[in-house]
Amino acid sequence: MDMRTSALSKKPWWTLPQNFHAPMVFHMEEDQEELIFGHGDTYLRCIEVHSHTLIQLESWFTATGQTRVTVVGPHRARQWLLHMFYCVGSQDSYHHAR
Repeated sequence: MDMRTSALSKKPWWTLPQNFHAPMVFHMEEDQEELIFGHGDTYLRCIEVHSHTLIQLESWFTATGQTRVTVVGPHRARQWLLHMFYCVGSQDSYHHAR
């Protein structure tokens, strides 16, 4: 099954309401955002296309410069993306290699 479509309907994921009911929301540090999405969020669109998700980044005015990240899309795609963020943001070289 392709992550872009549902096995039952073969419709694009963005046309299915269930992919928008429970957005994944978390916060990341500003430096991690730049590491993952690039300077000025250069890679944001590419990550959305390849992960079959929509990602909203909102800068929060906090002392640590956190960014609120909201992700919608198929459950499996959101979980994969969260794992990728964890691995890229990890200080552990094992996670970077994965």
